[in-house]
Amino acid sequence: MSEFEQATTVTPRGDGSYDATIHEGWDIMGNANGGYLIALAARAMGDAVDRPPLSLTAHYLSPGRVGPVTVDTEVVRAGRRMAVVRGTVVSPEHGPVMALLGTFADQPDAERAGPSVVDAAPPDLPPFDECVPAGPPVAMNVSGFGHRVVCAYHPDDMGFREGNPTGTAMMRGWFEFADGSPIDAFGLLVALDAFAPVCFNREEFPPSWAPTLELTTHIRETPSPGPLRCVFRSRFIQNGMFEEDGEVWDSRGVLVAQSRQLALIPKPM
Repeated sequence: MSEFEQATTVTPRGDGSYDATIHEGWDIMGNANGGYLIALAARAMGDAVDRPPLSLTAHYLSPGRVGPVTVDTEVVRAGRRMAVVRGTVVSPEHGPVMALLGTFADQPDAERAGPSVVDAAPPDLPPFDECVPAGPPVAMNVSGFGHRVVCAYHPDDMGFREGNPTGTAMMRGWFEFADGSPIDAFGLLVALDAFAPVCFNREEFPPSWAPTLELTTHIRETPSPGPLRCVFRSRFIQNGMFEEDGEVWDSRGVLVAQSRQLALIPKPM
């Protein structure tokens, strides 16, 4: 069992609730990574209907702190192919952490897959070893999350780390787990929230904690083995918040996941 699988293990109580633990080492500045939290909840929600995640929307209610939590699930509807499940992550010490609503379904096989029209392409990245393996500032590299995943950034997008943001709200790079473990649908949920906030590359905003309010994820296909190509962009930064759109492509050049999140603009520390 990989580190990620161990850190997202859930145990059913038999009443739709699951015991789980927010593990140490998946945090940034003491706050559990948002993608990791979604994956933890998705394990329980998926177990409730015996299907992997297809689409999940999560609302973050409070920071995820290390320790035991309960994931309460409610099956809203279960059809032959798809099921809709509500989930709530609650800490006995800190109260509600996250509320989710998701659709769970197996990816269609070749016979059931419909026609495809993909009017986009994977981000153009240098080879993995020519990119910059680094996480966001704010002590990520001395926190646990920076040791659990590898985000190798396009060198052209790294100006923010030297105090010279590019002026374009975009981050591109490779993603993989640090232990080299395979990436499945649950791992994709982590990849979709692993990179530095795109607003860091705008001159107006200092690199700091940018709390996510809401994150929606779409799992489009099971990835083939190998590192993932990722790109995240923003067009609208206003009223103290920014939106961030993400794409994840696998080693075949196939789109395997997408995301959109709404987050708070970071303030000076």
